[in-house]
Amino acid sequence: MLCLRSTAVACLLLLAAALSVQAQPARPALTVDTIMQDHETWIGDWPGSPFWSEHGDTLYFRWNPEGAFLSDSLYRVPRSGGTPEKVPPADRRTLGPTFDGWRHGEYVYDADFARKVYARDGDLYLYDRTDRTRTRLTKTQAREQDPRFSPDGAHVVFERDDNLFRLDLATGALAQLTDLRSGTDPEEPTPSEQDAFLEQQQLDLFETLRTEQEEREAAEAARERDAEADAPPPTFYTGDKRIEQLQLDPTGRYVTFALTSDADATPTTLVSYVTESGYAEELTARPKVGAPGDTYELYVQDLQRDTTLQVDLHQLPGAYDVPVFLKEQGAELDSTEAKRHLFAYGPYWSPSGQHAVLEVRARDNKDRWIVRLDPATQDLTVLDRQHDDAWIAGPGISWWGGASTLGWLPDDRHIYFQSEATGYSHLYTADVETGAVTPLTEGDFEVFDPMLSRDGTTWTFVSSEVSPHVRHVYQMPVDGGPRTRLTTMTGNNAYAMAPTEDLLALRYSFTTQPPEIYLKPLAGMEAAPERITHSTTDDWEAYPWRTGEIVRFMASDGVEVPAQLFVPETPNGAAVLFVHGAGYLQNVHRWWSSYFREYMFHNLLTDLGYTVLNVDYRGSAGYGRDWRTAIYRHMGGRDLGDYVDAQRYLEERFDIPPERSFIYGGSYGGFLTLMALFTAPEHFGGGAALRSVTDWAHYNHAYTANILNTPAQDSLAYARSSPIHFAEGLADPLLMAHGLIDTNVQPQDIFRLSQRLIELGKTDWELAMYPVEGHGFTEPSSWTDEYRRILELAGRSVGPEAAAQAAAQEAVPVLDGEGDGH
Repeated sequence: MLCLRSTAVACLLLLAAALSVQAQPARPALTVDTIMQDHETWIGDWPGSPFWSEHGDTLYFRWNPEGAFLSDSLYRVPRSGGTPEKVPPADRRTLGPTFDGWRHGEYVYDADFARKVYARDGDLYLYDRTDRTRTRLTKTQAREQDPRFSPDGAHVVFERDDNLFRLDLATGALAQLTDLRSGTDPEEPTPSEQDAFLEQQQLDLFETLRTEQEEREAAEAARERDAEADAPPPTFYTGDKRIEQLQLDPTGRYVTFALTSDADATPTTLVSYVTESGYAEELTARPKVGAPGDTYELYVQDLQRDTTLQVDLHQLPGAYDVPVFLKEQGAELDSTEAKRHLFAYGPYWSPSGQHAVLEVRARDNKDRWIVRLDPATQDLTVLDRQHDDAWIAGPGISWWGGASTLGWLPDDRHIYFQSEATGYSHLYTADVETGAVTPLTEGDFEVFDPMLSRDGTTWTFVSSEVSPHVRHVYQMPVDGGPRTRLTTMTGNNAYAMAPTEDLLALRYSFTTQPPEIYLKPLAGMEAAPERITHSTTDDWEAYPWRTGEIVRFMASDGVEVPAQLFVPETPNGAAVLFVHGAGYLQNVHRWWSSYFREYMFHNLLTDLGYTVLNVDYRGSAGYGRDWRTAIYRHMGGRDLGDYVDAQRYLEERFDIPPERSFIYGGSYGGFLTLMALFTAPEHFGGGAALRSVTDWAHYNHAYTANILNTPAQDSLAYARSSPIHFAEGLADPLLMAHGLIDTNVQPQDIFRLSQRLIELGKTDWELAMYPVEGHGFTEPSSWTDEYRRILELAGRSVGPEAAAQAAAQEAVPVLDGEGDGH
């Protein structure tokens, strides 16, 4: 049908109506208002991670079924299963210890596992596992923490006010083991020459004064002898530094501690305008990337020799190495600049106290050393060094701060740890006497949350061995070997092992099912798990939620990229590509997504005829080291390339052209959306960037410096990775949304980009600010407003409205000169 100019509007309306009819879903209708309401009452509040009572006869978890309470409450169910019950307040207040693993070598239990010592609310408790009685050991205003048994079980050692104390369980006698004090050692004043002369003259002239001095010195000497007989702890002054990682070795001879202090780093600020007081309030937040790091010093105090000596971490091989990227730039560093900032976790003492192991990390996160520490000499012996020209990370290997997976086997000789030496995070052991390292698992999969049995013979852990898109629980002999899969339900099986080691509590979820609690006997995979909780509401279950097809498309570099695809029954010819946040996060899988609102939104979009693609682009979690580090020194490079290739895949398979492809995401996903629209606009027709990083030089250090180094060292990496430098490339409609009290990706980011767009004369963009929201929105009204805007922009830029408008424009003949168009 040929539409003339006079009837173009009518044709447009007819075409839009036809497309609307085609897009009507044959299922309960979803709306943005519905899916963005309070999820506790709409979906149902799913339970938190389960944990066991000390004997394994009761399973606990936090839950708020159907949003009945103001916050999650503590629930319990017996190990035999049944209906969960809310724990009464009286029982909650008298709750005994809970089980969190046997923790070999940490002396939470005594040698016979007959007693357990633990801290709760700043006080210490002793629990007798035989008669199930609890004894309160302290009731003070101070905060006692980190209690441990002495190897003979006669004492409890704990920390209070940055010092170690020992409590005699038989007599109740309390002894202070360390005397660590803030400030500096007070020195005796040195008299001037004049004062010294006058004092000596007095003593020379007057016998009375000489006698008084001799008596005073004799009394002081006697007091010192008495003090030495009581063996007081050596006094050590810490200046203005913080005490961390304070512990006593099992033999009682060595104390180890770290001293840290905040660097002189400039904080950032933002303003909260909608406040209870009615006054705008200034908020202080983290420094920016490249700010100086905290200082770190590790000390060993020998209580027998009354000495306190610092451990020189820079004795390690590689402590002065210049990173490869600096060598490539021809950097010439002196020895001071090349001295890398090192810090350590531990030491981890063997059960007997014979051996101590440290995990040493470099602040640039390109090296991790696992070393044996000789406390007498402070010498370090390398057991394992993991180096990465990009950055160290992976499951069980911290890169945000905090210790990694590391502990002792009961043989007092082997430690276990995780490493990405093969490209995937696996479990290893090392012989601390010979240095021999043995892999316990291997393959193109990753290991998570390893736990050792009480007798030290069996590992339990989660792995992605079946598929990177599912997680199952396995068991394996302590020395490695055949792995036995314990779970069968496809999805994510997070576990809590009962202390009886015959029963698993599973927090299981699937794509279409939020996490629920199950009980699964270990004996026999054929034993079906018993479902304990049911959280979803009838309204939620009335909609047939899609699982989505997990596909792989070929990227331009020859690598297959995983994605989750939602295909509508009646396509409208447009696509929406979703970009998950965090960078290092997995969202193509067969379990409940942390992006559950976006998941529901994708079902809504599919109902409306959009083809939706969710991609685990390069940099995502779940696929090993090479996938994670493919974005090193260029965010918005290979990761964005995966989205360009994803759009090509949609065009080849579904004939969806670039101008009908909409891209959106939040945080890292917002950043990548901006890069897509600024640097590859020919592949997309519009997008929405939410809480976006616009300039990595203004983000935090812990995340950014791992991937891009620092702005002063690697300005090229920041220039080519920051959207603000490419804003002139914007050619498609753009929505930017940001919380005004976002202390993570701060509003300054989006304000700076907005000013850049204004100065460039860009017009087809919109900024939506949310005054009461931080980085993660909490108010349903904010979620609703944000996603209403996204849906409307998708419709205008690539969806049915855009298609109708384009068709109408094509139908109007172009006139040459004057005439009536015939």
